[in-house]
Amino acid sequence: MGFAGYFLIVADFIGWARGNGIAVGPGRGSGAGSVVAWALGITDLDPIRYGLLFERFLNPDRVSMPDFDIDFCQERRHEVVDYVRARYGEARVANIGTYGKLQARAALKDVGRVQGIPYPVADRWSRLIPNNPANPVSLPQAMEMSPLKEELEGADAGVQSMFATAVRLEGLYRNASTHAAGVVIASDEVASLVPLMRDPHGTLVTQFDMKAVEEAGLVKFDFLGLKTLDVIEGTRALLARRGIHVDLDRVGVEDPETYRMLAEGDTFGVFQLESAGMVKAVRQIVPSRIEDIIALGALYRPGPMENIPAYARVKHGQEPASYLHPALKPVLEETHGIIVYQEQVMEIARRLAGYSLGQADLLRRAMGKKIKSEMDAQRKVFENGAARLGLDAATASAIFDLLAKFADYGFNKSHAAAYGVLSFQTAWLKCHHREAFMAASMNLDLNQSEKLADFHREARERGVRCLPPDVQRSEALFSLEDTPKGLAIRWGLAGVKGVGRDAMDRLVAERAKGGPFRSIDDLVARGLPAGLNRKALESLAKAGALDSLAPHRAAALAAAEEALKRRQADQKAADVGQDSLLGLLGVAAPPPPKAEPWGRDEILQGELETLGFFFSGHPLDAIRRDLRRLRGHRWIHEIHNAEDTPRGDVQIGALTLKIAFKTSRARKPMAVARISDPTGILDLVIFDGDVARLKPLLEAGQPLLWTLQVADRDGERRVFVRDAKPLPADLMEEAKRRLAA
Repeated sequence: MGFAGYFLIVADFIGWARGNGIAVGPGRGSGAGSVVAWALGITDLDPIRYGLLFERFLNPDRVSMPDFDIDFCQERRHEVVDYVRARYGEARVANIGTYGKLQARAALKDVGRVQGIPYPVADRWSRLIPNNPANPVSLPQAMEMSPLKEELEGADAGVQSMFATAVRLEGLYRNASTHAAGVVIASDEVASLVPLMRDPHGTLVTQFDMKAVEEAGLVKFDFLGLKTLDVIEGTRALLARRGIHVDLDRVGVEDPETYRMLAEGDTFGVFQLESAGMVKAVRQIVPSRIEDIIALGALYRPGPMENIPAYARVKHGQEPASYLHPALKPVLEETHGIIVYQEQVMEIARRLAGYSLGQADLLRRAMGKKIKSEMDAQRKVFENGAARLGLDAATASAIFDLLAKFADYGFNKSHAAAYGVLSFQTAWLKCHHREAFMAASMNLDLNQSEKLADFHREARERGVRCLPPDVQRSEALFSLEDTPKGLAIRWGLAGVKGVGRDAMDRLVAERAKGGPFRSIDDLVARGLPAGLNRKALESLAKAGALDSLAPHRAAALAAAEEALKRRQADQKAADVGQDSLLGLLGVAAPPPPKAEPWGRDEILQGELETLGFFFSGHPLDAIRRDLRRLRGHRWIHEIHNAEDTPRGDVQIGALTLKIAFKTSRARKPMAVARISDPTGILDLVIFDGDVARLKPLLEAGQPLLWTLQVADRDGERRVFVRDAKPLPADLMEEAKRRLAA
């Protein structure tokens, strides 16, 4: 097929990436089934060890050209693309263009704007169109559905015209952009093969989209960014600074301690295994080998996940594996009698019906498409082949039906195996270097305060200490710090809201150059040229990052304000050629102004504002024991971590952090609330009539006793509000008394 050049180009840029310390994934998609790809270093997975099939990637019966999707760490992916441009020539490399189409809602709003219809009116009408990205609803379909159909019947001529025009425009191209990962490399200048354009950064981009460039004879290369690789590299970098060098290739996939950790459901932050539904699946299966992790990645999807309990029962000896025919045992033994992978479908067709693996791949595709004529033809071929190998017609037909059922949602084992190895590697790092793994993970979610709150909760639950931000000790990013009580995570300054990563990098560089800050005045004097401003100082003070320079946070904030005023006055004096009066007199900066220390509530509110959660405690800590004594009361972390969905109503005493009132797809009122108790944060959904009934209570900062219903849908845990009421008056009085004390 003339495919050697493609292999060599991919091997070249992957080799360059690895040689320059850029993390590359072990493999992705069916390419991991190629021994040649493994030998060239394109993939890290031995396909023979994992029983992967080359024919799933490429076979004589496959017409289309396969390709390698390559994962790189997100932070440095662009360097690999730059290398490819330099290696093969700027004119021979181009990003692939893509085109956005007018979808139903966008078409309606665009037409409304052109026709002069007020935006709120057009927006209200567009919201009546169901928004389902996985299965988009067209405008004509939406116009036949309630409530839009009924509303349109009474609409004025302007609205009717807007819909009529939008129907004609829906589906047309709206804008050109650049494919997130696709790049073409040509043997000649790309401009001589396809039309080009330049993106806003001046990069060459094809005017043909992904499918059209392949039809034009160009080969597409996918340079994908995978956050997990950045987490792994970040962990290794933090460890290297401590003299610990980790080679994950030498670690292997057989560490008993890692499997013990997974069996306990300790999977937060572990690639593929951290959702609530996956935690439940992990606890059911209790992985003890890499094959279990690979199977989990393939099974945990709508449809196949119904087989997880059966997999677990057979694995734990609670029931025997079921094979329709003894010849299926060698193929299905690894997955305890359950067809999990597309490759198993192919292998069964080869063993029982005499298919070549290329023909078996065509069978798998036909079964996936569910086209009756193709299925009938394949059934005949399968039964005839099985008969030649001595299988009776009834058994052959039953096996064909079994294959047809599983082929529809069977997973690509090559992809599952490669990503299963990544899951194990992140689990191993968490097991053996938990603090470094968590700090690296938090650095990748630096601007996601909700995720940082989750990590803080996880650290507390697992006995990992998180030290507060401190301008004297913190780096811009999360780092590791030795303390008398052991290794801890030091909060990064850039993890404080409103300070900016660049400014914190420069501030840390200034501290490294000029030594620790001697006072808040010194911090302001040296920090202003580094980009420190009033807002950043206020945020740092409220987050506790100035605690080491002031007796308390109110004093820190007041001192920062005074220092800023002096610097501004000095700057004005300098602008007119005058020296600072204090400097001329040789007088030191005055002592910081007196300020009343904040109460516990003010301190916690400052942390909530600047960190996104309560760092040093919780407003309900004072009545924690009393809450637990309330009948039916549960903690938020129990809702998150419960293996089985809690039955019946659940009560939680929690503080309302924020509330957003919305309109549902059915145009009914709804609200989304975020609540917090001493153990974590939880998002709630309030529907329809309950919104109006509970609205007087739904205010940020209000502590309430919530009555909730928990449901697991598509593997995700969702929580709905049944009722809410103020916490008992005696509890609130007790909380005030204890806080005052």
